[in-house]
Amino acid sequence: MTKPKQNTLFVGSLAKGLRLLRAFDESHTELSLGALAQLTGLDKSAVQRLANTLHVEGMLDKDPVTRRYRPSHAWLRLAYAYYWSDPLVARAMPKLIDLSQRIGETVNLAELSGEHIIYAARLPCTRTIFAASVPGRMVPALSTSAGQAILATHSDEFRAAAIREWHLEAHTPQTTTDRASIAAQIEAAREAGHAITHGQMILNEIGVACAIRGPDGRAWAAVHCSVSAHLWDDARIRQEILPWLQDAAGSISPQMPR
Repeated sequence: MTKPKQNTLFVGSLAKGLRLLRAFDESHTELSLGALAQLTGLDKSAVQRLANTLHVEGMLDKDPVTRRYRPSHAWLRLAYAYYWSDPLVARAMPKLIDLSQRIGETVNLAELSGEHIIYAARLPCTRTIFAASVPGRMVPALSTSAGQAILATHSDEFRAAAIREWHLEAHTPQTTTDRASIAAQIEAAREAGHAITHGQMILNEIGVACAIRGPDGRAWAAVHCSVSAHLWDDARIRQEILPWLQDAAGSISPQMPR
């Protein structure tokens, strides 16, 4: 059997350091060396060297009493650099601010990131909880209105592969995990030009999204709005939110070739 060719440019020690950084998330904000070893699968001596190096280089803060590590302000500097590097965010932000002011509800710029949706920009309303106001949250694309609106713009082959292979996870008792049902929802989004989901990530939350199409008609991002099912129903959403959402997504999309 022929061994796969090794990537001679791959730096294993750097990859391990990045694995250490990726251990931190909303559920793991401060971690001991033991917890880092458990989460990353690396041995404790390697974790100790990597964590110390990342601390010295300013990527991790270390509590002098508990000796636990946490992300440093350097992560904010990286996020700042990302926002300057993503032209879509700059193009979308004025439209998102206008949309947020018009409808008075939470508005997000959602981008496709592998099999997930990542919220690149978030404009909360007065009822928004902290967790729903922080950019960077990733959720399975198949379970979100933004993901379904984006997938609806792609080829039959791309959609079929995504529906068949992409990650699914039940976040609430209402989360749809039947792939045939998801295929039907995406087909409905393709015909309607928008997607609406109910209680998929948070109970009693309705998500509505319109794709931001590129010059070739495919989308890799969407304008997304989430509202409370206690205050809104689909008919009211289509009447009072959807026209503004469609206008925002269309104005963010680059001009199609003539």
